[in-house]
Amino acid sequence: MAEVRLVNVVKQFGDVQIIKSLNLDIHDGEFLVLVGGSGCGKSTTLRLVAGLETATSGDIFIGEKRVNDVPPKDRDIGMVFQNYALYPHMTVYDNIAFGLVLRKMNPTIIKKKVNDIAEMLELTEYLHRKPKELSGGQRQRVALGRAIVRDARVFLMDEPLSNLDAKLRTQTRTFIKKLHQKLKITTIYVTHDQVEAMTMGDRIAVMKDGIIQQLATPKEAYQFPTNLFVAGFIGSPSMNFIKATISNIDSDTVDLTTDGLHLKLPYNPNITDISAYKGKEVLLGIRPENITIANNEDDKYKCMQAWIEVIEPSGSRTFLHVSIGKKHQVIAEIDTSEIGNLNAGTDIKLRVDVNRLHLIDPISEKVILSTQRFVQNT
Repeated sequence: MAEVRLVNVVKQFGDVQIIKSLNLDIHDGEFLVLVGGSGCGKSTTLRLVAGLETATSGDIFIGEKRVNDVPPKDRDIGMVFQNYALYPHMTVYDNIAFGLVLRKMNPTIIKKKVNDIAEMLELTEYLHRKPKELSGGQRQRVALGRAIVRDARVFLMDEPLSNLDAKLRTQTRTFIKKLHQKLKITTIYVTHDQVEAMTMGDRIAVMKDGIIQQLATPKEAYQFPTNLFVAGFIGSPSMNFIKATISNIDSDTVDLTTDGLHLKLPYNPNITDISAYKGKEVLLGIRPENITIANNEDDKYKCMQAWIEVIEPSGSRTFLHVSIGKKHQVIAEIDTSEIGNLNAGTDIKLRVDVNRLHLIDPISEKVILSTQRFVQNT
């Protein structure tokens, strides 16, 4: 195993800068996920570590060794690709063993290593089959086996689940996570799917335009996003954003007003001072699960009147697409058992969990306040 470090790494293709002075430390044995939309630089970053691309400037270390000039085959890495990259004319056994055969390893040792890996990956009964005779999930496990058998110090995985259907994706995701817990090999995993990132990563690096927007545990990125992009990218459905004005600030509350909405948020200037924003417009971020159906006893400063546009059932949860005032549309995630006789086109009173809200500067797009920081033991 080994740590991986990228120090001031820049990658340009012609005049286009894809990676912009990237600094990243991946801990020994860590499962780190690079996540972001198409073109954000996550796959390029992985290819730089693999040696498939050359950094324009900066340094890349695997362990204590600077590997900028080390060819991919000598970097002691195992790589798993989106398209499996298996040899169709070879059996599962030969695909897994191929790298060891190239090294001219003793056939007896090769056989033992391949059999051990096949047992670990539940592939023993498929060793004599060709890739075309396997399911997508089985092929991906063969690709994993080929990476593992090399005893690599680092695993690099580039969107390995993208070609699988939803059920296989979930199963294989769990399998990879269990495999990492067993092997404890430093792993860098690339995905555009934030659900994969949240469920698999020890930490996640959220990327946009070649820059890491936030590097944190999944829980921290979800509860305390650093900016508008992370807040909107992490979470499904994504966070709701409403333009509102900070109408008043006192020692323990912030008043937030907009058309159809007046909320009082908990506040402590000793933890986060936003006094400079009094009277200014901000973005209010509310996650769908933090909006529930209100009852008559709820404080009016934690509630909002809404009009239901669409009701979207989704098993045990139902998504309400509602309008607030004349300008705002939001999504509320409600327990299906609470829906009752609600219909599209009717009014509803909703309660907002004011202890789970975010205020964002609309110009810098930085989160200036997360009310959960004022709540103890959460």
